[in-house]
Amino acid sequence: MEPLTSAYARCRELHRVHGRTYYLATKLLPAWKRPHVHALYGFTRYADDIVDTTADLAPAERAAQLAAWSAKFLSGLAGAPVDDPLLPAVLNTVTVFDIDRNDFDAFLRSMTMDLTVTDYATYDDLLSYMDGSAAVIGTMMLPILGSSDPVAARGPARELGLAFQLTNFIRDVGEDLERGRVYLPLADLDRFGLTKADLAAAAANRHATAPIRELIAFEVQRARRHYADAAPGIPMLERSSQACIRAAYCVYGAILTEIEQQNYDVFARRAVVPKRKRLLTAARCFATRPGRPVSVPGRPADPGRTPIAAAFAALL
Repeated sequence: MEPLTSAYARCRELHRVHGRTYYLATKLLPAWKRPHVHALYGFTRYADDIVDTTADLAPAERAAQLAAWSAKFLSGLAGAPVDDPLLPAVLNTVTVFDIDRNDFDAFLRSMTMDLTVTDYATYDDLLSYMDGSAAVIGTMMLPILGSSDPVAARGPARELGLAFQLTNFIRDVGEDLERGRVYLPLADLDRFGLTKADLAAAAANRHATAPIRELIAFEVQRARRHYADAAPGIPMLERSSQACIRAAYCVYGAILTEIEQQNYDVFARRAVVPKRKRLLTAARCFATRPGRPVSVPGRPADPGRTPIAAAFAALL
């Protein structure tokens, strides 16, 4: 198998194993687009693995690995030959679609932050990180998906990246604690009289206290605002891409519904959308006429007046 074909196959396998929801959604894309989506997923997953699956190494060693791999990628962008199991696919996709190189710089900066930054004081601080780790994924994808108005679609694409990642942060509080990180803003914890130690205790007991459930409910409403802001962008995509992103939007958004249904206790069990529901959602999205507005389930009202267990003031 030639290196480029092999690299695309490796990216596809990374996507299949680690990104089940999104991988399912990509099956709704035209066949020629799928390898390019797999390539972007493979790139982001591999960088994330350097940061997270080498925890036995000192931060400086992981930073050196990430820097070396980043340098290899940047050399490839400059036209140098690259000997790597997946980068040829990524580099080819970047070239074919002329994807903005600045997005990759921003992404790699955020991955570097994960080596040393363990928490974020405010949501604005977290957004600075998520700009590179999530928002740019939306803009990387946009040239592959295609759009009738790429300028207008850019903002919603970024919002969708933020929505997906914040959903992960809410669902995976316990897993992130095991890595020594807290992605929920400390100002939000303080709002509900909580500390990182309180989260750690709840994770150890596999049970969320009432204040923690209120915190999670608060974050769920914040995530739904990002989904609402992302929704107008889906009908702007090329007709052949809309079913894929509509499905990803609906299935990932359903994770928040699962969290709600378990009374916001993200420690009792990992919120997962049942496979049958994922498949039915994908089928429904495939059958939806392109151009139709996206339904925003659980769309929040004015956050300053939304009761969860108490009235939340000034969400953003």
